[in-house]
Amino acid sequence: PEFLREAHGVDDTLHPDRLVFGVQSAAAEARLREVFASPIAEGTPVVVCNLPTAELVKGGANAFLATKISFINALAEMADATGADVTQLADALGHDKRIGRGMLNAGPGYGGGCLPKDLRAFMARAGELGVEEVITLLREVDDINQHRRARIVDVTHELLGAEWVGRNVTVLGAAFKAGTDDVRDSPALDVAGRIQLHGATVTVYDPEAMENARRVRPTLRYAASAAEACEGAHLVLHLTEWPEFRELDPAALRGAVETPVVVDARLSLDAKKWRDAGWIYRAPGKP
Repeated sequence: PEFLREAHGVDDTLHPDRLVFGVQSAAAEARLREVFASPIAEGTPVVVCNLPTAELVKGGANAFLATKISFINALAEMADATGADVTQLADALGHDKRIGRGMLNAGPGYGGGCLPKDLRAFMARAGELGVEEVITLLREVDDINQHRRARIVDVTHELLGAEWVGRNVTVLGAAFKAGTDDVRDSPALDVAGRIQLHGATVTVYDPEAMENARRVRPTLRYAASAAEACEGAHLVLHLTEWPEFRELDPAALRGAVETPVVVDARLSLDAKKWRDAGWIYRAPGKP
């Protein structure tokens, strides 16, 4: 199994968290140890197992990560209902060594070419094996992930005064995550498409994924910069966590938009800076 994160493949190859060798002979194990001699010398843990175990490690890892993301997004719903701050909640949970902080970030949910596909493949395999408990759990994980996207659309509708037609919405981000131009099952493009279907005009900007986004969603409008995308906007949606978006000057953008409303679905913008610049700042899961 491979554990390469998109946009981090080289580093993950040279400095893996662990090596899992699914083998049927001592000769195969010896050859793998030779191939991975450098990371092993650096102290990378090695797990030697049979083929079924190795196969389950890959599917199990991605299923667990998807579960962790959906779990914190479910807690974000509770945070909204109680006035809690899901980011501080995640920090507190992450200090527990049994839980850890990684992948415990609320947002628009997971996407890309790995987690959704691997999760559904894992469910299909569980179905073949008759393991209903796995199917039930992971189906709920997938449903929570899809609901998070719908929740962002609902928040957008609320902040637009329950009106879609005649409203201009700017979407900052098209890639499913920062550091890549991959738009496969991108939450950003999915949300943009849903909003457009409701009747709003949607303009998208992404530093890297514009060409791929146009191919997948040709009916959306596209801008050459974040500033251009915000011109005349009634609401700005932050949906992909690019550093460029965190560095935007909200005071400068204030004059370009029709109404200064921003939904920080990635919960990573400086709320105080945006509010001080006169924006209505909303981040699902944060007060």
